[in-house]
Amino acid sequence: MKAGRWISLILAGVTAVSLLAGCGAGTEDSQDSSAQTAQEDTDTQAAEEETDEGTGTSGNVLVVYYSATGNTEEVANYIADATGGDLFELEPSEPYTSDDLDWTNDESRVSREYADESLRNVELVSTSVDNWDSYGTVFIGYPIWWGIAAWPVDSFVENNDFTGKTVIPFATSASSGMGESGQLLADLAGTGDWQEGQRFRSGADEADVQEWVNGLGL
Repeated sequence: MKAGRWISLILAGVTAVSLLAGCGAGTEDSQDSSAQTAQEDTDTQAAEEETDEGTGTSGNVLVVYYSATGNTEEVANYIADATGGDLFELEPSEPYTSDDLDWTNDESRVSREYADESLRNVELVSTSVDNWDSYGTVFIGYPIWWGIAAWPVDSFVENNDFTGKTVIPFATSASSGMGESGQLLADLAGTGDWQEGQRFRSGADEADVQEWVNGLGL
């Protein structure tokens, strides 16, 4: 009887140990699974942050530009590359030809528009930007015409609300400076935080544009 009782006690002890081991293993597996899930979430978040850093301020910066001969477009592309921003080209519904742009001819289109301000209301293919409200910083580029911003830009500025946006003008010209072009656009807009602009020479160097953008602290 004693032997049988001892055997029963031993078997009961073995069973209890097995049950405890099983419970411990289940708890450990659950803890390991939770830890793994938490680590995966952390890794995913880190990857997303790394992607955001790698693309600069993509989705928050817009580079709007009108380019008559390609110089402003070149600078606009440099800015977009430097900021990770999106591009929006301003296109006149009636494009300017090379003859239209001949400022030395008093009868050319730009000369007539310069002489008669009522002719400067240039219709654009579009003044509406998709997801306009998502952009916090807007660069606006243009060539300098007679000391001011090329007037095809005016239609875009007049037709958009810049409230809450930082607006940074930039211009290209062979010799003329920015003049009051940026301030005149700011007055036309009536909204937005307009910053001091930058003029680049025709055929601007990408490194110069990059240096300027870096100095803006975006």
